[in-house]
Amino acid sequence: MKHLMLLVVIMSAICLPLYSPAREVQSHGLLFEQWLRDTFFGGYKPQNYTQKWDIPAMANPDHGRIPVNPKATKHGTPVGLGDAVRQFEINETFLLIVGFWEQVTPAEKRWTNVQAVTVAPENWKKLWLPVTQADLDRLNGVIKDKSLSLEEARKRAQEIKSKQPFTLAVIQVNPKIDSSQRRLQCSLRFDDFFKHLAPVASSAVLPNPQVFGVAVPAQFESAPRKISPP
Repeated sequence: MKHLMLLVVIMSAICLPLYSPAREVQSHGLLFEQWLRDTFFGGYKPQNYTQKWDIPAMANPDHGRIPVNPKATKHGTPVGLGDAVRQFEINETFLLIVGFWEQVTPAEKRWTNVQAVTVAPENWKKLWLPVTQADLDRLNGVIKDKSLSLEEARKRAQEIKSKQPFTLAVIQVNPKIDSSQRRLQCSLRFDDFFKHLAPVASSAVLPNPQVFGVAVPAQFESAPRKISPP
């Protein structure tokens, strides 16, 4: 009996996910995305997590019938956009919804600002100039070159990133190179998001952040209701 109890304890410890700030932050973002999908996009569930859009146009009949890209980030920090090549290849209008939060206590986050902006492909391309597909392919090739050690790949990727044309672009490329990944991601700095994509919006902490006139709940504990457009 003692051996059985010990085995249960060991297996439980193995199965429990380790806590980390990154995991907790990611969970906060996933809850925000879930709230958006349930509240405005008919409870859409992604077919898989490698699909082109988090919320495709067909799941967005009420807000432009365009694909939706939801993001969440700490107030004042860059907006992570995901895979750089995939983002560079966007050639259609989409809805970018970004929720900003701040850490109120060690156990509590508060939404500070939320912006939903429609992004036209020509405006999106401007944020990449003068970076070209060939530039991204060259950097990506270094990142994924398994003949290079992690240290050498990081060094070479940083050398490329720190020179033109990447230093001239608004969107920032972010090589992710470690023992578990070799990826090229990208981000948009906090100030640049408001300057280029939401120029008439306030970047300040707002008392009651809203999406399409609906306040973002402090906690995502209950299933949100479907909100129909006016």
